[in-house]
Amino acid sequence: MAGILAWFWNERFWLPHNVTWADLKNTDEATFPQAEDLYLACPLAFCIFMIRLVFERFIARPCAMGLKIQANGPQKAQPNAILEKVFTAITKHPDEKRLEGLSKQLDWDVRTIQRWFRQRRNQEKPSTLARFCESMWRFTFYLYIFTYGVRFLKKTPWLWNTKECWYNYPYQPLTVDIHYYYILELSFYLSLLFSQFTDIRRKDFLIMFLHHVATISLITFSYVNNMARVGSLVMCLHDAADVLIEAAKMANYAKCQILCNLLFAMFAILFISSRLGVYPVWILNTTLFESWEIVGPYPSWWVFNLLLILLQLLHSFWSYLIVKTACRAISRGKVSKDDRSDIESSSDEDDSPPPHQKHHNSTTNGTNKNHGTNGYLTGAPYPDEH
Repeated sequence: MAGILAWFWNERFWLPHNVTWADLKNTDEATFPQAEDLYLACPLAFCIFMIRLVFERFIARPCAMGLKIQANGPQKAQPNAILEKVFTAITKHPDEKRLEGLSKQLDWDVRTIQRWFRQRRNQEKPSTLARFCESMWRFTFYLYIFTYGVRFLKKTPWLWNTKECWYNYPYQPLTVDIHYYYILELSFYLSLLFSQFTDIRRKDFLIMFLHHVATISLITFSYVNNMARVGSLVMCLHDAADVLIEAAKMANYAKCQILCNLLFAMFAILFISSRLGVYPVWILNTTLFESWEIVGPYPSWWVFNLLLILLQLLHSFWSYLIVKTACRAISRGKVSKDDRSDIESSSDEDDSPPPHQKHHNSTTNGTNKNHGTNGYLTGAPYPDEH
C-alpha cells in the first residue's frame, strides 16, 4: 500500500520541476492546499443530500402547492397480469408482431394495448411536483454559490488579469474563501453524482455522469496541485448559466410560459456565449498558453488541460441541443423542452382510459390496428421539460 501511495503521489507527476510536497507543507506564515482537506467533502456531500431532502419537503413542496402544481402523477394503466409480465420481463416497447399476438391473446384491439403500454410507461415518470422540487433545490444552490463566487472573485487580482493565476505558482497561499468555495462545490457535485441514480432519469444520463466525474476530477486536480485560482474562475463561470436553466424549468412546471420563454432565451444566450466564447478565450487561453509561458508544462498540467478540453466538448454538444431546442421553440411559438435533460421515457399523450375489450366489428378493428400501430411506431415527443 505504501508503494502504491508513493507511486500515486509522485511529485514529478503532480508538481512542476524542482518543487516537492515538502515545499507546500503548511507553515506559520502560509497555508497551502493539502490533499487530505478533500476528505471533508465526503461527509459534507451526505449532509448536503440530507439538506436537500428537508428543503424539498418543507420549502420547495409548499412553494409548488402555492403555485397550484399538483402532486398527482400520470394516469395509471388498467391492471393486467399478462401485459404487466411483458412490460417488466420482456419489453416496454412491444413491436407490431408482439402487439398482434397480445391482441389475440387478450381479445383487445392493438390500439388499446398500445395505450396500455404508454400509460404504464408514464406511471414510472415523476410528477411535475417532484420535478419542480428538484429544480428549486438546484436553483437555490446555484444562486447561492454563484453569488458567493462573484463576491469573492471581484476582490481578487486574477479575475481581472488571468496571468495572476500563475505568478509565483505553486507557492500561492490558500485563503479561507478559496478553501470554503472548493469544498462546497466538490461536496455538491459528489452529492449530484450519487443522487443521479435516484433522481429523475433523463436521456442524457451518461453524458451528465461523465460531466460530474470530469467536474469532480477537475476540482480535485486543481486543488491538489494548487491551481485553485484558475479553478475558482472555472467554477464561477459554469454556475452562472445553471441558475437560469433551473429557473426556466420552474417557470415551465408552474405553467408561466412567457416567463419560461424569457428565462430560456436568457439561458441560451448566456450558456453559448460563456461556454463557447468566454470559456475558451478566457479559461483555456490561460491554462494552455499563459501557464505554459510562465510555469511550463508538467504531467498533471497535461491531465488538467485534457479535462478542461473534455469539458469544452461537452459544452459544444449541449450548445447544439440548446440551439435545436431554440429553433423548435421559435417554430412552435414556445419552449416545450430542453433536449439536454429530457426524461428518459415516452410520451404521455393520449392518456384516456382504455376500453376493456376490443370491438368485434371487423372494419373498426382493422382501422384501429393499422392507425394505432403506425401512429405509435413513428415515435412520440418527450414530455414538456427543460
